[in-house]
Amino acid sequence: MNKASLSICLGIAWATLSFCTELSFCTAAEARKPNVVIVFTDDQGSVDAGCYGTKDIETPNIDALAKRGVRFTQFYAAAPVCSPSRAGLLTGRYPVRAGVPGNVSSQRGNSGLPVEQVTFAETFKAAGYATAHIGKWHLGYEPKTMPGGQGFDYTFGHMGGCIDNFSHFFYWNGPNRHDLWRNGKEVHMPGRFFGDLMVEEATTFIEKNQKKPFFMYYAINMPHYPYQGDPEWLERYRDVKYPRNLYNAFVSTFDARIGKLLSKLDALGLREDTIVIFQSDHGHSTEVRAHLGGGSAGPYRGAKFSLFEGGIRVPAIISWPGHLPADEVRQQVAHSCDWLPSVAELCDIPLVEKDIDGQSIAAVIRSASAKSPHEVIHWTIGNSWAVRSGGWKLIGNPRDTSNKGTLGKDDKLFLVNLERDRSEMTNLAGKHPDEVQRLKRLHDRWKTGLQKK
Repeated sequence: MNKASLSICLGIAWATLSFCTELSFCTAAEARKPNVVIVFTDDQGSVDAGCYGTKDIETPNIDALAKRGVRFTQFYAAAPVCSPSRAGLLTGRYPVRAGVPGNVSSQRGNSGLPVEQVTFAETFKAAGYATAHIGKWHLGYEPKTMPGGQGFDYTFGHMGGCIDNFSHFFYWNGPNRHDLWRNGKEVHMPGRFFGDLMVEEATTFIEKNQKKPFFMYYAINMPHYPYQGDPEWLERYRDVKYPRNLYNAFVSTFDARIGKLLSKLDALGLREDTIVIFQSDHGHSTEVRAHLGGGSAGPYRGAKFSLFEGGIRVPAIISWPGHLPADEVRQQVAHSCDWLPSVAELCDIPLVEKDIDGQSIAAVIRSASAKSPHEVIHWTIGNSWAVRSGGWKLIGNPRDTSNKGTLGKDDKLFLVNLERDRSEMTNLAGKHPDEVQRLKRLHDRWKTGLQKK
């Protein structure tokens, strides 16, 4: 072979090698699935972030997330209390179908989310993801129902409903019980602020798994009582009326920790490879331990424990820079059970359990003109229930924990039209009996269907 022929052959071989290498690189890049981080706050009011209209709380990091993503204005929690709301998010099923109709026990040895339920973590783990739970759990306090038994490779946080953020003892009732765990083993870190520990544990997990896709359920335990904001934020809000001053300081405190978490993704060059979801588990608390309030539902009636809008309409944002729209708002109705099928679609992974109640809102996220997949949504808590169809909403045995108005014996069935009056202060049941019957039939059929499954 002469030099000219050899040169041509070498050129062809080099071009072929380069093409194959480039193709291999592209294939590898395309094969990488996006990371997923769900930031789930606790007892945050419907409007308590700057991007949701509050004027007296500084939330620069939540607001920045909305600037880089899509913000929902009609997004609903699965329930107005902690455990069932979390069960709905993690399984994509209505809480009553997920086996968690109300709050589960915060004492060791008690069960919670049934192990046969398939969680977000189990779905993503089956697709090759590393999985982590950081923060609050409140879905079972025995090994099989703690995070390690529900699909999470790594777990750090408290198993009960709430803790003091410095001693890490259960806060709600006595006798005082320590509640801080890492991977199923109790750990003691007295004096360390839990919000900072969450950031540290999350950072360690992200650094360790940055080369492969990961799913993180980052369940912030704030602004759930006890209100323990940073000193600088308490000083910042010193002139705000009590108890709003304490609540505001706590919201800004956890917003700062969200900023640290997002900064770590940026520093590692992972932001465009990571879907970040932000949502509150339900409305603000008016319990005595929460100083009888502090949070706000803005124009909405209700709070935690209530099926009026203030108990279930929550802040919700999704951000994936470079892949999803930025600085856009969606007014379509959506529900926290929707995150599982939606994120699975965005990540192109199969659902392990297809019999769920959530529906993909991927099209809605991408387009303001897409139709909501929900014609009807249901809620239950205790003996209260609610059903929404279009703009109409019917509440059975309503409870108003915001005390914005009184409820009488004629309000056992409470009808509103949210498209005309989002305040829910006037019961329209007497004026629209046909709508009452239509919605009641929807609820009854749904309830009967639950009993058959």
